[in-house]
Order: sequence, then structure tokens, then C-alpha cells
Amino acid sequence: MSRSSVSAAEANPVAMLRKATLARSPAARAKYARRGLSASAPVDRSTKVMLLRQLYLSLMEDRCFAKALEMARQMVELDVMQDVARQDAARACLGLGDVEGAVQQLRLASRASPPARRAFHLWTLGSVLYLNGRAEAAIPVLARAVRWGTRDKPLYRAQLALAERQCAQSTPDLRELYIKLLDVPCGRGYGRFVLGELAYHLGEYDACRECLEEFVERTTSGRVALAVALDGELRRARELLLRLDTMGTDPPPRCP
Repeated sequence: MSRSSVSAAEANPVAMLRKATLARSPAARAKYARRGLSASAPVDRSTKVMLLRQLYLSLMEDRCFAKALEMARQMVELDVMQDVARQDAARACLGLGDVEGAVQQLRLASRASPPARRAFHLWTLGSVLYLNGRAEAAIPVLARAVRWGTRDKPLYRAQLALAERQCAQSTPDLRELYIKLLDVPCGRGYGRFVLGELAYHLGEYDACRECLEEFVERTTSGRVALAVALDGELRRARELLLRLDTMGTDPPPRCP
């Protein structure tokens, strides 16, 4: 194969996308994504969106949130995986501290989403509202997530109950919700955060600490984009852990 043929193959957008996806550092991911986007070879919209997303991810890892938001906006304009692009834009907005911008993008994501992903977007929106002092607005959104949900429904139900409790509304049995969430796959990962908050209200303080410390450790030791997306959860988890540390011998009453 001639040198020109090798060069053309290396510049192929699909090949660059593959390399960007497998890259082990944000810098390498960005390098291959930019090569794919600047290649002279034709590129279809789906491939271009995926290349933009690789560049977006590298920018999020480098905490360049304004530039990451611009990449997400370009993805939106291409109208491929519109809901995923909106979700990415919301994460960049959160990185910039623009909660209202994130809320707007998540509302649009839930509207553009195929049915299979709608519950996820609604739950994400409800969580952002709840964790930013807007529990009342979160309740109808989380209720819709419960209606659309399938395997993660126990997680959505538990978070809905927490929002209702914060608004002093009647809630289902928190202990029953805790037990159900503990026994399903969605009780792992993000579910550890919700289990921790449920355990706090139930007066199960050792379980609360274990769940929240595990959640904080896992979230902060992973990708920056994940920690940014879960900043509200991290703040709430640390707040509850601080309460446990300062509780002393006079703990708050258990939730019935």
C-alpha cells in the first residue's frame, strides 16, 4: 500500500472515531476526534455526531465546560440522537453552574427522546430539580419517570418519595421502598446515593454512612463528566455525612 493510501486510511472519519473511542486519555481522544472531523473524506451525520461527542467528552474531562457546551450544541444541530445531545448539553451547563440551562436542556431531552430513554431523562430532570431546592417542581417530573420506567422503577419511586417528603406530602412507606431498592440492580451505583438518603430518614445511620461514602468514593474517582453531572448528589451526600459526624448523642428522630 502506498504512503498516500495509508494516510487516507488513517484520516478516514470512521477509523478516527474508532481510535477516539479507544483512546486512554482526553488528549488522545480529542486528537483523533479532531482528525476525523477535519478529514477530507465524506462523513455522514451519525459519524460526525459521534466524533463531536468524543471531542465533547475530552473537553468535559479537561473541565472546559463552555467549549463542551458548544460541541453539544453542534450535535443538537445535526439532529441525530437529539435527546443524548441535549443530555450532554445539560451536563456542560451544570459544569458552568447554569442549573436553569441544564433544566431547559433536560426538558427538551425528555421531549425528543424515544420511549425507551424517556424515563431516564425525566428522572435526571427531576433529580436536578430536587437537589437544587425545587422539590415541588420535581414531584410531577419524577412521577412521570415512574410511569415510563421499567427495570429502574424502584429507584424512581424512591426518589419521588424523598421529594414528596421534603414537601411534607404523604409518602409511601420509606422502609418498603428501601428494601425494594436494596434488592434490585439499580440499587447499586447511583442507587447507593438514594439508599443512603432513605437510610438517613429511617434512622439507619450506619447503613446511611456506608452507602453515601461508597457513592462519594465511586463518583469522585471516576470520570470528571460523571462527577460534574452528579455534583448535586455529591453535595447532598457530603451534607448528610457531615450531619452524621456532628450528630453526637442526640440524633434526629427516626422516620416512622
